[in-house]
Amino acid sequence: MSLSRRPAVAGLFYPGDPHDLKRMVDGYLAEAHAQDTPPKALIAPHAGYIYSGSIAASAYATLLPAHAVITRVVLLGPAHRVPLRGLATSSAERFETPLGAVDLDREAIDSALTLPQVRVMDEAHAQEHSLEVQLPFLQEVLDRFTLVPFVVGDTSPAEVAEVLDLLWGGPETLIVISSDLSHYYDYATAKRLDTATSAAIEALNPQDIQYEQACGRIPVNGLLELARRRGLHARTLDLRNSGDTAGPRDQVVGYGAYVFH
Repeated sequence: MSLSRRPAVAGLFYPGDPHDLKRMVDGYLAEAHAQDTPPKALIAPHAGYIYSGSIAASAYATLLPAHAVITRVVLLGPAHRVPLRGLATSSAERFETPLGAVDLDREAIDSALTLPQVRVMDEAHAQEHSLEVQLPFLQEVLDRFTLVPFVVGDTSPAEVAEVLDLLWGGPETLIVISSDLSHYYDYATAKRLDTATSAAIEALNPQDIQYEQACGRIPVNGLLELARRRGLHARTLDLRNSGDTAGPRDQVVGYGAYVFH
């Protein structure tokens, strides 16, 4: 990979024009009316912004009071394009979006690479949207931050938790897990499944979240394991699906926003 990881889904999942993108993201954030204190970790969806942007904004708006405090973001999302074992990080120096470049924290990445489940795999990042769509929100709510990115493949929640624990840091470090919820069920079935998933997240019960309930189940469950050990509490901020936002209701995708304190 070159020094920069170029955006792969600009103009597809979100506007490719920086002015249009900033206006869209800021609009979602303005409508979020966050009343929560800044979290240590959050879960946000990764669909096209017209489908899930307003849900994601409800989590990201909680970061605004900590815009100058959070200077490092550890970002995990599931692999959609390239099958892999373990967690894949990047050799790039920066990830780009239409809003600018985000530098990677190479020291933190090198620390994670001491774990056997972590490796550099640039092809896992090249076309992956699950991490990319989170970046414009982070760029709009935080002042300056570095990024520690991982695409999560076939691994265990315990191995994810080990990576997160290593990089946990203090108030300067935010953990972001990128995940949608149920996929392509009818509206009523999706509501039932996603309500159960939200209950499992709030109870910090990873054993209650199965494959069909969240595409990012493995990184979500890794966070839940560690949140339980570290005494965090989870709260649901928004829970909707594509049938509520911009799509039909015969086959929907679920989206939830969650914060951990």
